[in-house]
Amino acid sequence: MSLSQFAIDRAKPKDKPYLLSDGDGLHLRIHPKGGQQWRLRFRFGGKANMMSLGPYPAVSLLQARRKRDRIKEQLAAGINPSLTRKLEKLANSAAAQNTFGAVADEYLANLKRNDAAEQTLNKNRWMLQDLAGPIRNRPIAEIRPVEVLDLLKKIETSGRRDTAHRLRSVVGAVFRYAIATLRAETDPTYPLRGALLKVKVKHRAAITDEKELGAFLTGLDQYEGWPIVQAAFKFLILTMTRPGDVRGMKRTEVNFEKRLWCIPGERMKMREPHDVPLSRQALAVLKEVWPLNEEHELVFPSLRSHKKPLSENAFNSVLRNMGYPQDKATAHGFRATASTILNGRRFDRDVIEAALAHQDQNEIRRIYNRSLYLPERTQLMQDWADLLDSFKGKKPARRAA
Repeated sequence: MSLSQFAIDRAKPKDKPYLLSDGDGLHLRIHPKGGQQWRLRFRFGGKANMMSLGPYPAVSLLQARRKRDRIKEQLAAGINPSLTRKLEKLANSAAAQNTFGAVADEYLANLKRNDAAEQTLNKNRWMLQDLAGPIRNRPIAEIRPVEVLDLLKKIETSGRRDTAHRLRSVVGAVFRYAIATLRAETDPTYPLRGALLKVKVKHRAAITDEKELGAFLTGLDQYEGWPIVQAAFKFLILTMTRPGDVRGMKRTEVNFEKRLWCIPGERMKMREPHDVPLSRQALAVLKEVWPLNEEHELVFPSLRSHKKPLSENAFNSVLRNMGYPQDKATAHGFRATASTILNGRRFDRDVIEAALAHQDQNEIRRIYNRSLYLPERTQLMQDWADLLDSFKGKKPARRAA
């Protein structure tokens, strides 16, 4: 006889547990302390089994019957309900542990083990830990495209189109890692291609007029701020390198005898070592600051600590203090300054590209350039330094015999 709702409502606790049967193995167990639990008896493989279907009233009579019927269907199909439930619990437990945040942290750890640049690590860490914060605690296998799109659109509408595109790319990389490690089946960023507005390309502002550059260099010579920053800025322009390369420059990377600055691959944007020939003017800058931090490894340390490099904003703060707004000049823009002027004066384009450490897509040619262009780059760097002096109205210094 089937169990009625009336019978359940009238059931009272007794000194010992007792059962109210609903038929086909389903019954409600009444505990002496008042608790009520749905349970199902069944046989599988000739053995008796018991399975809990949840507490009453959280699981109603109707819901308990539906659970029983599904289990009966599994039995008829030769499926072990107990094993199925165990596997589901394991899957749910794994999903709870394999959150997007946990997988993202593993992805970042792999980047570090694969010798990714510190700048790359910091940017990826910021995007995956801060920008992707709303989905970090979600099981990665349950995240849907609409969730990621909502996250990206909020960033896009704040005016950061480029950041939204970069975040979509990095989040996609985490999902592809999750797929490769069997913790997700799909990448929800894939169908979002074309969903974001196009990035407005903004070129870094640069001084490309030779007279204007001469005026800037003259002003830099007269700059009265922190001398280390002034020297580092001069060295940045003379060597045509990136601000981060100069800020992180170590004394062990400089070979005065060979007049060479050897930047290791782990500090370069393209992860390839880069040798920078040093002009007489660049060497003079180094010799001027060399005694200022002799007991520490950095050539251009921060004002606050000899063990820390100049801040990321150090060079641009000099520009602002000298009256150059962001749309007029940026520290990174001086690489464009060198490229524009040298190409305009018809210096060898390949040598210029090699000096700027722009990586050739052809691997064989890239190796060839590195070995062949060092003498040409040495001459180019000296010609560039002499040009900079001429822009300030200085006559080129006499070259050593």
